[in-house]
Amino acid sequence: MLSNPSLRGPAISLMKLSEDAPGLVEHYESAAVSLRKQELGGRRAAVYLVLDRSGSMRPYYKDGTMQHFAEQVLALSAHLDDDGVVPTTFFSTDVDGTADLSLANYAGRIEELHQSLGHMGRTNYHWAMDAVIDHYLTSENSAPALVVFQTDGGPTSRLAAERYLCKAARLPLFWQFVGFGDPDENEFAFLHKLDDLAVPSKRIVDNAGFFHAGLAPRSMSDEVLYDHLLREFPHWLRAATASRRVRVR
Repeated sequence: MLSNPSLRGPAISLMKLSEDAPGLVEHYESAAVSLRKQELGGRRAAVYLVLDRSGSMRPYYKDGTMQHFAEQVLALSAHLDDDGVVPTTFFSTDVDGTADLSLANYAGRIEELHQSLGHMGRTNYHWAMDAVIDHYLTSENSAPALVVFQTDGGPTSRLAAERYLCKAARLPLFWQFVGFGDPDENEFAFLHKLDDLAVPSKRIVDNAGFFHAGLAPRSMSDEVLYDHLLREFPHWLRAATASRRVRVR
């Protein structure tokens, strides 16, 4: 069992969530089902969200897909982290901006932030990864972290992205990459490569997963999304704990 028997139930109760963020209740209840499937009930983890702002992502911001996705991640985090906050990083060529998505302030928040960040550039993962790593290290959080990293294609600087992922394998961070857009395998070949990087020659533990959410990610049900988001996380928890080289509590 991966759950900590000393921790009972979700970090934030359904009753509290219903009072603070009633619009997230349906997502929250679906997340509970997927967490039980993976024996993650009672598990505590910090949750981070990283969102792509490269130029090709414009339609997903415009039609509300990005806001919807962020709300799904926020509802999941309510089970894992009792602060009700998901640190969120927007990236394109560089880090475009960072902000907290919270139960107290989430409605319309992603579009509001997106509109304030200006030019949409190219795609570079490593600067966003660096921002997440810095935030985690300065937070003094004792729990492991699940980083939900959304993108619609491979990065310009692939070597840098691979290097950051391998270095981060020593930290209690699991990177769950989520692909939006064209199902053409060539578009996401690099993410498949990151997912399959050799252990231990490249990294001391498998610290990343990847799944493709399709051209219309908003049409994916909560059940399917959460099953994908949590599919590899418990395997990493077991491997990281067994390695004794990654601090996992």
